[in-house]
Amino acid sequence: MQLVVGLGNPGAKYTRTRHNVGFRAAEEVARICGARIDQSRYDALLGTGRHHGDSVMVLQPQTFMNASGEAVGPAARFYRVELNSIVVIHDELDFEFGRISIKVGGGDGGHNGLKSLRQHLGQGEFIRVRVGVGRPPAQWDPADWVLSNFSSEEEAALEGSDGLLSRAAQAALLALAEGPKKAMNAFNIKPKQGKQSQEKY
Repeated sequence: MQLVVGLGNPGAKYTRTRHNVGFRAAEEVARICGARIDQSRYDALLGTGRHHGDSVMVLQPQTFMNASGEAVGPAARFYRVELNSIVVIHDELDFEFGRISIKVGGGDGGHNGLKSLRQHLGQGEFIRVRVGVGRPPAQWDPADWVLSNFSSEEEAALEGSDGLLSRAAQAALLALAEGPKKAMNAFNIKPKQGKQSQEKY
């Protein structure tokens, strides 16, 4: 079993916020894998599909961001998912909007969702797909910024077959199918340096 976790907050008022880009990318993973995220277990919504012959579970914690590990830890243990088969998609404040980067392990960088995952998985060596949501303007507190909605221009860039959500989903699935190094080579490109990989996985 492979596990793709999208981080975010439950509830309609958070749906379009920057902090919920992981939730939305996970929904795109589910679409590609033919999964329906309609089961409620482990304080999460989840569904299982297939990709390249492998079973892929897509999970959205319903615990709110700061307690994400309380949902992911029990699910990963029940299904005996190895850390190298877990991909977590999350927002990244330190990246400009539109940038995607794959990383294995590393610190939480002040991201409370990642901090909770590290606590409940026992270590942090899972695969991460970091999705740039941009730094807040000088007058904005970072906590308020990630809970703000994307602009209309950013929303347009999120959607579509070559949108940010689609690319994040493809990065997660490539990391599982062919390993994180292959995904890094394909997606760890700053937008200003060149076009992101268009190959579909």
